[in-house]
Amino acid sequence: MSIKSENIDIDKTWEVYGKEKSAAAKDRLILHYAPMIKYVVGRMSIYVGNAVDFDDLVSYGIFGLIDAIEKFDYQKGAKFETYAGLRIRGAVLDGLRSLDWVPRTLRQKSRQLDEAYSQLEADLGREPTNIELAQKLGVPAEEIDEEIKKSSLMALISLDDYLEGNHESGPAQPTDDNSETPENTFEHKQLREMLVAALNKLTEKERLVTTLYYFEEMTLKEISKIMDVSESRVSQIHSKAMLKLRTRLGRFKSILLE
Repeated sequence: MSIKSENIDIDKTWEVYGKEKSAAAKDRLILHYAPMIKYVVGRMSIYVGNAVDFDDLVSYGIFGLIDAIEKFDYQKGAKFETYAGLRIRGAVLDGLRSLDWVPRTLRQKSRQLDEAYSQLEADLGREPTNIELAQKLGVPAEEIDEEIKKSSLMALISLDDYLEGNHESGPAQPTDDNSETPENTFEHKQLREMLVAALNKLTEKERLVTTLYYFEEMTLKEISKIMDVSESRVSQIHSKAMLKLRTRLGRFKSILLE
């Protein structure tokens, strides 16, 4: 996300803040970059739906922005928006952890959910229903959507950073000495083919949500308006899509889970 403003003025503000660390300059930087918070939170909220109030997420994000401003070295010429986006996401996740919204056993439950989905799909020769999945896991059917949603939060940092990191990096990015080996070339080709195959098996709505979120970089609210469904419904569709992608990526699913 880019912030539109008078670049000369903001450059001068960074210079002043860098030299004097004045409160006035800091306040101006906060106000200038504040729109980033709602944008980042608006995208992250697809993982939590209505489980946490949007304003609470924004309040966590404010701390992330302030932290980014205090620690950013403007003289190095790096892009502040990229750095601040990571800090804001990290602050929101810290806030969620402080609420115990994500239980400590979630990683184990997420893996159990993935394994149950994969096994049922193999046994049935089709996608399992939520009722079948709930029976397999031994949980009430009305809780399965919540379990799926929480499991998608496990992928928030790795999946979001993976996709955005690759989006930010251009073709001229340096690679290590092993990046062009036949083994790596084959593995990358295999991963691309698996991703395409997995995406093609999603439902039409799941593909649409995935495309709008990861490729068009829309927020939960924007996707909700385009699809003319509630934000909680979009979050639910997204979570189910993430479950399907994880279970179909085989050994490559670490990009979604670790």
